[in-house]
Formats: sequence, structure tokens, C-alpha cells
Amino acid sequence: MHIIAILNQKGGVGKTTTTINLAAYLAKSGKNVLIVDFDPQGNATSGLGIDKKNDKTTYQVLLGLIPIEKAVLVSSIKGMSIIPSNNDLAAAELELKDQPNRENKLKQQLSDLKYDFILIDCPPSLSLLTINALTAANWLLVPVQAEYYAMEGLGQLMDVFQRVKQSTNPDLNLLGVLVTMYDSRTSLAEQVVAELQKYFGIAVFETLIPRNVRLAEAPSYGKPVSEHDKWSKGARAYKQFTKEVIERVED
Repeated sequence: MHIIAILNQKGGVGKTTTTINLAAYLAKSGKNVLIVDFDPQGNATSGLGIDKKNDKTTYQVLLGLIPIEKAVLVSSIKGMSIIPSNNDLAAAELELKDQPNRENKLKQQLSDLKYDFILIDCPPSLSLLTINALTAANWLLVPVQAEYYAMEGLGQLMDVFQRVKQSTNPDLNLLGVLVTMYDSRTSLAEQVVAELQKYFGIAVFETLIPRNVRLAEAPSYGKPVSEHDKWSKGARAYKQFTKEVIERVED
């Protein structure tokens, strides 16, 4: 089972877009996939057209209030399910603060599940929730937008990655860095890619996710881009990216 934490502490980098569309294309390639919406904003939940007013979410699962199977919702795409999230999850940090083994709560909950892939859509922060996600995962995927300040905070993120690897999760590996919101018309975008390649080397995925209207509007329809407009540039890019992910994890 491949558990991928999708994380960048900066907001607006295409984290949730990547989670939903990677999950959809993994499912289309015959994999059994679960999204864990681990962000109190619940964007992956609403991005799949699911109502956030729900009392069976990652919050109840994390605190052990319900069995994890009870929180799983099957999506309209064959092979793809989600555990939804909402604002309740923001309170989990405080409630877990004094509990023993608090960074292992998500890992314990996921351990009995049987999926080919579990994708954890992390909150845009380096918090106890994030540490839980990294402790539960065996892969870290970092989406980075091809814009000014893209590199800001990545050093801090990689420090956290190394600390988790050394303390709570020696099985955690860097799956790669995905460039999002790429605009080939600007020299800035090319500079960002060059900087990332200099810093991360071959960990940077070859696929570049373009700025794309169809990709941006798909969540408002509650669909992945594969269902909204499968011939769009954004859809084709995520399809190609998914092939790269499968190759890397099965290597």
C-alpha cells in the first residue's frame, strides 16, 4: 500500500487539485484509491461535490470516535473513495495535544485499510496534523507553483521531512516535487523550474502542470478534470504525471 502525503505549507500551490486529479487517474488506471481529506478547509471534500456538513469525517476518525470504515464515502469514479473533512478537524490539534503517541494517531487508523494508494491532502501548515500525515505516509509529494517566492519555505519543509524520517517514520521517502501553475510564456516559470532542479535534482517530475482554466473550474463542478474536460491541457498533464508516479513507486 502506497500512502502519499501531499504537502506544501504554502497555500494556493495546487495541493488539493493534485490530490483529486492524481486519485482520479490512479483509479482510472485500475488502482483502488482513498483520499484522506486532512485539511480543516475541506477543499478535497467540496472539490468532489461532497457536503462538508458531516459527522463522519477525519476528525472523528483521528480521535477514535468512529471506526474508519464508517467515514469512507465512495465517489462517482470507480475505484476512488474519500474520507471527508470540515472545520471540526481544526480542534483536533488541541484535543490531541496531551495524548500519548499523538503523532501516530492517523497511522494507527490507516493501518488496517486495504487500498493500492492512500493520498493524504495535508493542511497548508507545519502542524501536528502535518506530522501525523508524514508519520502515516511512506511518500511525500510536494507541489510547488512556478511563481516568485516558490522556493520560500521549502527548506523548512525538508527539515521537517528529515526530522520525521529520523524520529517517527524511517520509511518516509521523497516521491518528488511537482511544478504546478506553469506558464511557458514567462521566463520566470522557467527560472523556477531550473532552481528546483538545481535544489532537488531528479526528484522534480518531468511533467509540468500548466495554468489551465478547465483545471481551475473543475472543483466548482465537484469533479476531477478527467470528468470535467478530459481533453484539456490540465487533464492531459495530470494523466502523464500519474504515469510518472506509478513508475516511481513501483520502481
